[in-house]
Amino acid sequence: MAEEDDLDDLLDELDSQGDLETSQQVLSIRTESRRYDKPVTIIEGFDLTKSEIESTASDLKSSLGTGGTVDEGRIELQGDHRDRVPDLLRDRGFDVRE
Repeated sequence: MAEEDDLDDLLDELDSQGDLETSQQVLSIRTESRRYDKPVTIIEGFDLTKSEIESTASDLKSSLGTGGTVDEGRIELQGDHRDRVPDLLRDRGFDVRE
């Protein structure tokens, strides 16, 4: 039983370090106009694995009800979401530079 407690403690410690790394990442948010002057919100500055960025992108797309993609380590969301994205990212533990 003591081994399980030690394992749980170790997993909790590793998880808390992951949160610390997330909060140390400073993300920037900007928009670009694409084809037909459609706005695209771009979030850059991630230092995560591709699967973690894709998971974050999926959460954002669900929360915003929009489409998007992960390209070259950045998240691209369809539409101008500069007003809502910073709070959603802060809720997930990121530091956002506006």
